[in-house]
Amino acid sequence: MREIYTYPNSREQFRRAEKVIPSGVYGHLGPAEGCFIPVEAFPLFCDHAKGSYFWDIDGHRFIDYMCAYGPNVLGYNDPYVDEAARKQREKGDCTTSPSTVMIDFAELLVDTVASADWAFFAKNGNDVTTMAVMAARAYTHRKKIVFFKGYYHGIAPWTQKIDYAGVIEEDVANNIYLPWNDIAAVERVFAEHKGEIAAVIGQPYMHGNFADNTLPADGFWQKVRKLCTDNGTVLVIDDVRAGFRLDIAGSDHYFGFEADLICFCKAIANGYNVSALCGKDFLKNTISSMSYTGSYWLSAVPFAAGIACIEKMKRLDCPRILIEKGAKLKRELVKAAADYGYDLHVSGVPSLFYLRIADDPSLMLHQAWIAECVRRGVFFTNHHNHFINASLTDADIAETVDVAREAFSVIAERENG
Repeated sequence: MREIYTYPNSREQFRRAEKVIPSGVYGHLGPAEGCFIPVEAFPLFCDHAKGSYFWDIDGHRFIDYMCAYGPNVLGYNDPYVDEAARKQREKGDCTTSPSTVMIDFAELLVDTVASADWAFFAKNGNDVTTMAVMAARAYTHRKKIVFFKGYYHGIAPWTQKIDYAGVIEEDVANNIYLPWNDIAAVERVFAEHKGEIAAVIGQPYMHGNFADNTLPADGFWQKVRKLCTDNGTVLVIDDVRAGFRLDIAGSDHYFGFEADLICFCKAIANGYNVSALCGKDFLKNTISSMSYTGSYWLSAVPFAAGIACIEKMKRLDCPRILIEKGAKLKRELVKAAADYGYDLHVSGVPSLFYLRIADDPSLMLHQAWIAECVRRGVFFTNHHNHFINASLTDADIAETVDVAREAFSVIAERENG
C-alpha cells in the first residue's frame, strides 16, 4: 500500500489565507467553488514543480493531470522556454514602448495558425473571448450572440448566467443558448433572428464541467460555418482550453473548418501569462478601431516564452505526442476499472480527456475514487477535463495506473462492506 497523504501545512496556510483573501483560495484553484470534494483529500498550496510533477508544501509529490488547468503543455519549468524568457527578461519586460519580440510572436502565430491573418495580445482567455465578442458586434452592428449550452468562455458578465452574483439582465439579454450539436436549432435561430446575430461562439468540442465531453457531429461545424457566412455573422472559436493540444494549426483546423476569430491562452506559452486573439483580415480594421488594452498586455517576456513554446511544440509534433500518451493512459485506466467491476468513461480528445465512473450517476462514487487517487499522489479532479503534457513518461503512466488500481480496490472494498 502507498503512503496516504495528509496536508497539515496546507490547512495551516489556508487558515492564514482566509483572514486576508476572499475564500482563502478563490476560483477554480481552491475549494470555494465545490471543485475539491472531499476537500480533505486535496492539497491547497504548491511548493515547487518540474516536468509532470508538483510538490505541495507538505512535501508530497503529485503526477499532475491538471497542468495548472492547461498552461503546462511541455512540462513545468521547461528549460528551452525558461531560457528564452530569461534572456528577454535581462533586456526588458514591461516597458514604455513594446519590444519587437511582439512582432516576432505575431508573425509566428500567423505562420502557424490556419485561420490567422493577424494576432492581438492580452493576458487571460477571458480578455480575448470578450474582445472577440466586442469585435463581432462592432463589425456587424448587431447585438445577439449564440452560445452552445455547457459552454465556458470566461468570467465576464456576458459569459455568465442571470442567477450569478453581480450579473444583471442587461448583461445577458442578447444571449441565445442552443443545444450542442443541434444544427436544426442553429438553422432555426438564424431564421428567427435574421440580420440580428453578431456572432456564434463555441468551443471546438464540448468540454464542459461535470459532464462527458462531446465531439462535434460529422459536418456540424461546416454547416455552422456556412450559416455564419451566408448571414454575415462572425464565427468565433474559443480555443483557450484545447488550443495546440489537438492541432498546432488550431482546433478549427483539426475539425476541418476555419473560424473568423480564434482565441488562445493556456498552452500558448507553457505557463507564461499571455493570450492571443487571431483572426481573418476582414476584421483587422475593426480590431484596430477598438479601445481595448492593458498595462501588462505587451510585456516582452511572455512573448519570448510563447515563441519558444510554439517552436518546441512544432519540433516535437506536440499534439500527436499528447494524443498518443492520452490514448495509452485511457486504455490502461479503462482496463483497470473493468478489473474491479467499474465502467470508467473517458471522453473527449485523449490529450484533453474527461473521466467519469458511470456506475453512479450521482458522481459520489467517482468523487471517492478521484479522492483516493489524489491521496496517493495522482492529481485528478472530479469536475473538469484533464490535460496531458509532453514531459509525461511511460513510467508516469504506469505509476498512475497502479495508483488508480489501488484506489479502485479501496472504493470496491468500501462498497462491499
